[in-house]
Amino acid sequence: MKMLKKLGVLALALMMVICLVSCGEKADDKLVIGYTIYEPMNYMEDGKLTGFDTEFAEAVCGKLGVTPEFVEINWDTKFVTLDANQIDCIWNGMTISDEVKANCDVSKAYVKNAQVVVMAEDKIENYKDVESLKGLKFAAEAGSAGEAAIKDNGLDANYSPVAAQTDALLAVIGGQADACVIDITMAKSMTADGTSYDKLTYSLELTSEEYGIGFRKGSDLTEKVNAIIDELKADGTLDTLAEKYELNLAL
Repeated sequence: MKMLKKLGVLALALMMVICLVSCGEKADDKLVIGYTIYEPMNYMEDGKLTGFDTEFAEAVCGKLGVTPEFVEINWDTKFVTLDANQIDCIWNGMTISDEVKANCDVSKAYVKNAQVVVMAEDKIENYKDVESLKGLKFAAEAGSAGEAAIKDNGLDANYSPVAAQTDALLAVIGGQADACVIDITMAKSMTADGTSYDKLTYSLELTSEEYGIGFRKGSDLTEKVNAIIDELKADGTLDTLAEKYELNLAL
């Protein structure tokens, strides 16, 4: 009889764990955040992760009463990583799209963005519209909004996907690509004077978009974080961060 009771208690405990996971509740005191290196959203400075999304996530976690744990992920398999419970959210300047909304719950939009064409500064004046870009060799991060913009605008005849947006910039610098398509937030930061890419510049916004945070379908975190986003906007935290990182808020 005692053995049966013990088995019953164990079964109940197991059911509670399963319920917690399936209902999106957190069973610990940390939030595991999936990111990639993407300046100015998440990047390394003096050996420490920083950036708009990094500081934003830290502020939200402070209000949630949890510790942020940042885990670098493969952007092309971000939804698989999320669904496998390896991370609790995707927080890395993620463009809100139909694909994103189909694969995860998304927070309210918090930053405005655009996909822009980046190429050598001494060549970009020769290309004034999308039609003039056709036939060029393009690079973009696999699974990114930049890749989608290339395909949507019929620029994928000579397109090569790469692992990260920084790799797309490197492809242009190294001559493997004539141009790349990346987020304007990154283009502004990475092509500024004094950077490794200051011989490149950007033009031609192919798309305009907004960033959101991705959570597992059915997670209660989406609603909680949306409420905190409103608080951080009201108290000026987000405005201060946007000014610091030269971003435009969508709120």
